[in-house]
Amino acid sequence: MGVRRFGRVNWLGLRTLARREVMRFMAVWQQTIFAPLMTAGLFVVVFAMALGQGRGEIMGLPYLVFLGPGILMMTVIQNAFANTSSSITAAKVQGNIVDTLMPPLSAGELLAGYLAGSVVRAGLVATVIGTGIVLVTGRGIAHPGWAAMFVLLAALMLGGLGILAGIMAQKFDQMAAITNFIITPLSFLSGTFYSVQALPQPFSTLSHWNPIFYLIDGARYGVTGVSDAPVWRGALICAGVVAGVLYLAWRWLRSGYRMKA
Repeated sequence: MGVRRFGRVNWLGLRTLARREVMRFMAVWQQTIFAPLMTAGLFVVVFAMALGQGRGEIMGLPYLVFLGPGILMMTVIQNAFANTSSSITAAKVQGNIVDTLMPPLSAGELLAGYLAGSVVRAGLVATVIGTGIVLVTGRGIAHPGWAAMFVLLAALMLGGLGILAGIMAQKFDQMAAITNFIITPLSFLSGTFYSVQALPQPFSTLSHWNPIFYLIDGARYGVTGVSDAPVWRGALICAGVVAGVLYLAWRWLRSGYRMKA
């Protein structure tokens, strides 16, 4: 009980877990931060060279300006998911998940500690890529508050999904399958490289059922001031999905579901 202060929250344990999650990816920043940034830069260069000059405008924006926020959010999504999913899966495979489960941490504290790593990692990636977008395009961020909010929603949503995937997966092959066949296709096919208005039916309508579309669309509105869907609707949908994902993650952490298998 000596470590518990300000009510029932174990602030020392929560801070320690959050710090561990941040230091875990910062210790290998070349792989977790620099490599995704290089990949994002290559996407921009390749698409700008291949399509930028002849593509014309999309939604009234030059293609490079349109592309930047999609690349930013795609990178944020992949990094936020990877942070929590890899942490839990590696601990289970290596057999040291008990080191996280034994301390006096509640399910809410475990959830918050894991999410802290995803939020910090997503914020670092978004800041660097956002700075690069401003320098390359010569345009400022149209609505910084909206952009920051959708980056936070993306970090929480995909961080929560990463926790669920890490709990479900029993080995790295299963986690790779989730990443390759679910997360990556959803992030690529949600308006990252194109406007969903250009899609034929029923694909245009189906895109609006994908919450990741609203993350990318919201980030594009925050950076450029242009969006496919009403930004308030996208924010509410994303917030609802975040609440549902985090509630399920909390339930699984509370019950210990598949955490010791």
